Amino acid sequence: MSAYSRPVSLLLCGLLLLTISIAVLNTLVPLWLSHEQLPTWQVGLVSSSYFTGNLLGTLLAGGLIKRIGFNRSYYLSCVIFAVATAGLALSMSFWTWVSARFVAGIGCALIWVVVESALLRSGTVKNRGQLLAAYMIMYYIGTVAGQLLVGTVPTAIFSVLPWVTALIVIAMLPLLLTHIEDQDREQPRHAVMPMFRRRNARLGINGCIISGIVLGSLYGLMPLFLTHQGMSDANVGYWMALLVSAGIIGQWPVGRLADRYGRLMVLRIQIFCVILGSIAMLSGYAMAPTLFILGCAGFTLYPVAMSWACEKVSADELVAMNQALLMSYTIGSLAGPTMTAMLMQSYSDRLLFVMIAVVSLVYLVMLMRKADHTHNPVATA
Repeated sequence: MSAYSRPVSLLLCGLLLLTISIAVLNTLVPLWLSHEQLPTWQVGLVSSSYFTGNLLGTLLAGGLIKRIGFNRSYYLSCVIFAVATAGLALSMSFWTWVSARFVAGIGCALIWVVVESALLRSGTVKNRGQLLAAYMIMYYIGTVAGQLLVGTVPTAIFSVLPWVTALIVIAMLPLLLTHIEDQDREQPRHAVMPMFRRRNARLGINGCIISGIVLGSLYGLMPLFLTHQGMSDANVGYWMALLVSAGIIGQWPVGRLADRYGRLMVLRIQIFCVILGSIAMLSGYAMAPTLFILGCAGFTLYPVAMSWACEKVSADELVAMNQALLMSYTIGSLAGPTMTAMLMQSYSDRLLFVMIAVVSLVYLVMLMRKADHTHNPVATA
């Protein structure tokens, strides 16, 4: 039986539309604020408010799903995101935008937990890698499509907000055609914090943190690194497109390999490739194959690490574990670029790849010390 059931396929279609909206807004919001001549620190706080909303939304998601189910949680998340997006048109006031982006962050985090948890509940241990690979492919395709739209459509705020808000509303429609089973509604709700104390799932949680650090640094600071190398904006866009495209290409084969040969071995290979890619970037040679390797290995870390951790919990604990993993990724994506940017400013742009290599090496040591890779997972379909 195919892993891509009707609910899964429709859920991924909705995710694609939502990801396009998220990518467009994440790119244009700082530009709109800059055009209004807001201070840089205020622009930074507006961006931070979105990620703070992500953290809160991640904490709230489990209780929401438990109370009203996957379908209605998804609808509510989309409504929250749509209202917060439309609210940007009310005023260019700093506090209005901080509040609106904070609420949007909550809505987006709820969407991610709902979608990821539904996929995990729909799959089995044998095909979760494929399902999460499909999830990441849709996410990255939506991200690339959003960037392309920014370059082809009018970007004035009152030109963009109507169609982006409409796209979010349309993303609700696919799930109106299906129902995601809430098999654990009668089970007791599991708290998020105890998931962090699961020793047998710790490598998966740590992997999500490392993934956040790596991807946050590459997304946020790679353009700066390339610009300081004397590249034009067009060339920077080309290299970033190559990086993200490599991540898209790598999702499917890595997911299949993880399902077939085990998460631990694949994680070791991925981290080793990230380290090699970082060292190669420091040398300055063969940038195209180096970025391709970095993209393939770095952008596939999150779904494999997530699959590892979710194998270690029972089916009714999947939502709580998913919340913990998404929170771990968000913390990494916040802390990584912040620390790396300070090091780059104080010393050299090359510290970007030194930082990525060092944190990856620490994680590789953890992975190499893991001996019980033959442990049988307890999660079921």
